[in-house]
Amino acid sequence: MKKTLIVLLGFLTAITNTNAQEITIEELQLDDRILPLRERAKVEDDLLKDRLDTLVPMLMRREGIDAWVIISREYNEDPVLKTMLPATWLSARRRTVLIFLDHGEANGGVERMAAARYGVSDIFKGSWAPEEEPDQWRYIAQIMNEFDPKNIALNYSDDWAHADGLTYSEQRDFIANIPDRLRTRIVSGERLSVGWLETRTPKEMEIYEDVMEIAHGIIAEGFSGKVVTPGVTTTDDLVWWFRQRINDLGLDTWFHTSITPERSDRSKADIEANGLDPNILYKGDHVHIDFGISYLSLQTDTQQNAYILRDGETDVPEELKIALRGGNALQDMLTGNFQVGRTGNDILKRTRDQAIANGIGPVIYTHPIGLHGHAAGTTIGMWDKQEGVPGSGDYPMHANTAYSIELTANVDVPDTWSVEPMKMMLEQDGFYDGTTFRYIAGRQTEYHIIDPE
Repeated sequence: MKKTLIVLLGFLTAITNTNAQEITIEELQLDDRILPLRERAKVEDDLLKDRLDTLVPMLMRREGIDAWVIISREYNEDPVLKTMLPATWLSARRRTVLIFLDHGEANGGVERMAAARYGVSDIFKGSWAPEEEPDQWRYIAQIMNEFDPKNIALNYSDDWAHADGLTYSEQRDFIANIPDRLRTRIVSGERLSVGWLETRTPKEMEIYEDVMEIAHGIIAEGFSGKVVTPGVTTTDDLVWWFRQRINDLGLDTWFHTSITPERSDRSKADIEANGLDPNILYKGDHVHIDFGISYLSLQTDTQQNAYILRDGETDVPEELKIALRGGNALQDMLTGNFQVGRTGNDILKRTRDQAIANGIGPVIYTHPIGLHGHAAGTTIGMWDKQEGVPGSGDYPMHANTAYSIELTANVDVPDTWSVEPMKMMLEQDGFYDGTTFRYIAGRQTEYHIIDPE
């Protein structure tokens, strides 16, 4: 047995299965849990109103911003503006300009309006009357002139595409029309935008658990003998089963599912010796999935693992259990280093140093999640940037944020499975309240077992 395995096994004695997923297909009844579109719209709009009422004033004051102006034209929407549209608005209309003016808590708080041809439902009142002022830019300039803010935040950013939604022509025309004295007051709305996107509300978190359980339930359905026939089912067959299942449930996804087998040295030799197709799933395969859904404006991103039993087996080989415990240990090291104010690059370095000292080869590429899959916020590594991520990796962690704990633990296992370290790829979404971290709907601590019988 390898030296690093001995070190790892000593560390793993402290790891328990208290977060084990205990989700069954029967308990979930997926088709019955997903709301009709009309009911979804009510939930989404309720979440949006709550976010606008609570988050925007807090964020504008935290960042010291008086006025926030978000400008988009139809089919070329600012990513932030897209997250502020009600469920019945699938895009901006003509030129949609959302304006937030902070009058101060004692003077009515943050006023929000749509300086546009149409009011945005009842969420942003329409304030522009083209019959009185035909020029939209001139009207917006009047608002800015009368309010006379000490600064005006526009959405441009070097580090986050999510916060860089203002196009050149819209920025040009906004600046050209406002009074000269206000042009020097324009600042980047980057931190406002990131704060808006990364912060999860209590109402969202009540719903997020249900969204995650649905995602886990779909994975459990697919990782079963009802769907996988060893020696027949290909990786593409399983990929498209998952995509079709998402569609049949009336859901969507933000990325294409992937299925990857990781095989023992024995299985690799058998496939090569017998001229078998490596894209077909066989007994004895370790099967990995990367999978996500979009539901109620929230995204999921999950990587889990299954094992296809060989003839005569009733459980997963011990080698794979060791690897999964190693992956869980790396997850615990990472989330144990979460702290408000620490940058992603700091958290990355601390975790990598700790993992290496405990015999685990870490590759960490954890990202925020919420209104987007690869969301804005504190980036903790990328698979090809293990030394740190400039820009988004320098951003400090905040409370009430959600992360997709995405990583690979290279774990030495007994050579009855492989002479090389096993790559345990895991990803599970969780929430950090500023003090503690929790997985939104549990995490994988036991393999899905695919029983061909």
